[in-house]
This record gives sequence, structure tokens and C-alpha cells, in this order.
Amino acid sequence: MYPGAHAASTPDKPAYIMSGSGRVVTYRELDEGSNRIAQLFRSLGLTKGDSVAIQLENHPDYYKIVWGAQRAGLYYTAISSRLTAGETAYIINDCGARVFITSRYLEKNAAEVAAETPKLIRRYMLDGATAGYDAFEPVVAAQAPTPIADECEGGDMLYSSGTTGRPKGVRVPLDFAPIGTPSGLLGLVMALYQGNADAVYLSPAPLYHAAPLRFNLAMQRLGATCIIMEHFDAEDYLRLVEKYKVTHSQLVPTMFVRMLKLEPSVRARYDLSSLKVAIHAAAPCPIPVKEQMIAWWGPVIFEYYAGTEGNGFCALNSEEWLAHKGSVGRALMGIIHIVDDEGTELPAGESGTIFFSDGTPFEYHNDPDKTAQSRNAKGWSTLGDIGYVDAEGFLYLTDRKANMIISGGVNIYPQEAENLLVTHPKVADVAVFGVPNEEFGEEVKAVVQPVNMADAGPALAEELIAFCRQSLSAIKCPRSIDFEAELPRHPTGKLYKRLLKDRYWVGHSKRIA
Repeated sequence: MYPGAHAASTPDKPAYIMSGSGRVVTYRELDEGSNRIAQLFRSLGLTKGDSVAIQLENHPDYYKIVWGAQRAGLYYTAISSRLTAGETAYIINDCGARVFITSRYLEKNAAEVAAETPKLIRRYMLDGATAGYDAFEPVVAAQAPTPIADECEGGDMLYSSGTTGRPKGVRVPLDFAPIGTPSGLLGLVMALYQGNADAVYLSPAPLYHAAPLRFNLAMQRLGATCIIMEHFDAEDYLRLVEKYKVTHSQLVPTMFVRMLKLEPSVRARYDLSSLKVAIHAAAPCPIPVKEQMIAWWGPVIFEYYAGTEGNGFCALNSEEWLAHKGSVGRALMGIIHIVDDEGTELPAGESGTIFFSDGTPFEYHNDPDKTAQSRNAKGWSTLGDIGYVDAEGFLYLTDRKANMIISGGVNIYPQEAENLLVTHPKVADVAVFGVPNEEFGEEVKAVVQPVNMADAGPALAEELIAFCRQSLSAIKCPRSIDFEAELPRHPTGKLYKRLLKDRYWVGHSKRIA
């Protein structure tokens, strides 16, 4: 289960198609390209367990590089293309990368990255080189297109998104299994989502994020065809489903919201009947949004809850969700435990910190303190999320512990207000968080991205506060609302709430990191 096998049986089948340019990469091209790159890594002296770093846009050569590292038994760290030079250099240095690969598209930060990464033995650039970087394509072309002698499975070493602080690398031990050895994720893709060689998988998110990176790899192991969007656009997504008769896809809730806010005539224009499985994860999905999506697309929507750390995995299908609205599923990997602040395990229905036992072991690279903080006395691990399970074992997320607002001694989780406000027809996106209040310590603030910026102002703020108070108690609703043309949301769906929150805490003692 790897490109070499499919190159032998279906060499001309598209492994992936770049939706914007139409560029097709066949399994033969993917196999030979990844072989050449694995040969390059060996020629540089990289051995099993060494690390490389990749910072690219959704590029036609992305998976040739990833598979080259995978086949060479290396750790590969996919870095967000949105990071600054300093943030990029921090990850390169922290992960211990010996080789860094980027593109001319990202050359703005290249010189500074080069200056701050002295331990790299090579820096490569695609689509033309700049000072401090070698051109990647001619070096690769000089290598043999055949497998290296000691092929084995490597793996990713990804970094948390840094939405609440500096990113940390998640390192899972490699066992250097023979190339083609199925992964745990592949088993889930086949069993839960009916993944097979006939699948057409539409990937609308940046490839450096864990879910698209790993799910596209899984589909390529199966011999399926992936359609990779360079950038997400709501109507273009629907067009691609119809054009390629897409059977499988993975999205984030903000993509659902954007598609639902298209004009009804636009939404009805495209034939989506080929869709069998539309997976979503990465961020909470408001109940009304998911209800509307199931009503529109049918019971093809699947949800899962997991983290880059891989310590647990929960999932459910549309029918299960309709019977347990708001749930993210039951545990399929790991065992869920809900624990209070004193370490006591709580019964069904009571909220606390979500821990998993019997999951995949992991550590935060170069951060033993953070690794220790993610464990409790029993050795269970947590991602820092708050939630509860019902009597049937279905998990419900309340919020992240770091997002909690304490106002007058009352704990408030802003996810409730966010999930409600985003359903308002004039709201495109929203962030809710705590800001300083002299009397209560914190008060609830919302920052809203309106559908039409011309609507922003006191009248809309009053309308939204009243809308919120129709469904939630006043203490959970924002006391004030500010407006922004665009919120700092990661393309994977995660909101950089810290960047908004920091503005309001200047000159104050911050309770939340």
C-alpha cells in the first residue's frame, strides 16, 4: 500500500490532480519522483530517523517530497506557509531538520530563515532558487528513479497550530516498518469511510495540516485519486464535486458555513449526488449548521474528534449524530475519561477535562514540561479540551480549557455563544473571548466578521446581542461587539483567538495564556 505498487498496476492513473491548474500527477510520476527524492536524502547522508522540514503552498510536488521522506524512513515536518520567518526558523531548529525545502512562492522570508537555521546541511527551493538555497528540481532529476536499498516507513512530526501559544512538535516513535505497511489511519479510512481504489477524494485545505496531509496519503496508499484545491472557494468546491464525481472529502465547519451562505440558486446549481462520505473535524460545528448540511447533502456527513497527538479517536455518522446532536462520537481508539480539577473521574453527564487512556503514546518534542502537563497521575493524556459523555458513551465538547472565561467567579465557555452567533444571517465569522473588567475580572466580548462590512456598527451589535440572549443566559452572551473585515482564522478552521484577545489585554495582567 504505497505508490510503487500502484505505479506497477495502474501507472497512468492520476494519483492527484491540482484543481486550479489542472496539473495531473500519475502514480508512475509519484513513484519515480518520490524515489528520486528518497535517493537524494540518502546521498546527503540522511539515515532512518533523521528529520526534514517542508514549507510549501499546495504545490504539485508536495506529495513527491512527502513520499520521498516517508520511503526513506525519515521524520518530515510540514510547516504552515502562513508563518513568519522567525516562526518558521523556530520549528526548523526545534525539530532538528537537516534539510529544508520551500518554494519561490514563499521566498519573501527565505533569506531570514536561512540566516536563522545554521544547522541545516541543505536548503532547497522549488520553481527557482534565491540566495542561500539550491534549486530543487535539477538536483532531484540527477537521482535514480528506483527505490533506495533500505526503504522503510517514516512518519510525520507535526507542530500544534499555536493558537494559544508557541507551537510544539508531536513526536511519535517510528518503528521503520517495511514500506507499504498499513497504518492505523488507513484501517479507519477503509472501515469507517469505505475508502478504496475507486474513491475520488476532494481535499480543500492546506496540505501542511495533519488531516489533509494524512488523509491524502491514506487515499494514495489505496490507489485512489485525490483532487487538491490550491485555495478553498465555496462555489468552486461544489463545482469540483460535480466535475470529478467526487466520492469522498474532508472539510472544516467554516467551509460548511460559507457554502450555506451562498445564494440558494448557486447551491442548487451543482450535482452533488456522487458524494458518499463528507468528513469534518478540527473545530466545533454548530448544531444548526450541521442540521442544514445533512438536510442538503443527505446522511453522508461523518465527524471525528482527534488531535495531531493521536492519543484518541472518536467518530460518528449522520444517523448517530441526529440521535445525539452535538456529539463528536464514541471512542474507536483509546478510552475516554472525564476528570475534574482534583483528578477525580466524573460520571456520565458531568463536564470535565477529557483524557484518553490506552491510546497512541506521544511526546512534545523538546518540551518535557508540556508532555508532563498533558498526563495525569494515572498516565492518561489530554489535549486540554473540556466535555462530557452521555450514558451511551458519546462524547460532547464544551470548549478548550484555555478559552474559559471567569467572570465574577462564574466559568463561561465561549463556544456556546460562537456557535449561536455564526448562525445569524449577517455573520460570516465570530470569535468570543474574555476581556478585562475591573469589577468581575473578565467580561464576554465578541469580534464579528459581518457578511457585509457596511452593516458593521452599533445597530448590528445590538441586534446580535439581542439574538444571543434569546437562546442563552445573559452572562454567556457578549456585553459588547467589535467588527473586523476578516478574522485571523487558520485555513484548517482553527481561530487564532490569541491574536484578537491580546489587543484587549495590553496593560493588564493576563489570566489566560
